[in-house]
Amino acid sequence: MQNEPIEVTLRVTGVLEALGVPYVIGGSLASTLYGMVRTTQDSDIITEMRTEHIPPFVSSLQNEFFIDEEMVADSIQHNSSFNIIHRETMFKVDIFIPRPRPFQQSQFARAQRQTFELGTEISANFASPEDTILSKLEWYRLGGEVSDRQWRDILGVMKTRAGELDLDYLRKWANELKVPDLLQRALKESN
Repeated sequence: MQNEPIEVTLRVTGVLEALGVPYVIGGSLASTLYGMVRTTQDSDIITEMRTEHIPPFVSSLQNEFFIDEEMVADSIQHNSSFNIIHRETMFKVDIFIPRPRPFQQSQFARAQRQTFELGTEISANFASPEDTILSKLEWYRLGGEVSDRQWRDILGVMKTRAGELDLDYLRKWANELKVPDLLQRALKESN
């Protein structure tokens, strides 16, 4: 895995941990960790940030990142997302604050701690392989089922982790997320 995306992302997750904000890293960083390596323009962090986290979050990161405090507040208020951009590398970190729902709680509960050697050891919470697949299936559906990149990420995790995946968990949540047909297609294509 390239160092720059992970180093920048772990800088942000370090602040979230210091503030006690639950989070998981998902998206292409998670699918690269569990599947096929690919370059990425951004990282995705799913969080449970609240209004009281805004001032310390912004003050901890504003010297290293372009960060708009109003955008952060608006995202928390509307359960949406905001991004921050690392000043030195221009790498973008997308931070999602979704509405609470059972799948999100399951993602947080099943997060997997991953450790990286970047001069010193740094750890962070990543979505599990199954939750990475499910999230990408949901994004693929929401995006009109046209993103080859999303589909390749899904198949990459499924092929790399074949025999290790909890298929019952995948099927249960695929039904809940209304993507059972996509899961079935992915299982077929990844064999």
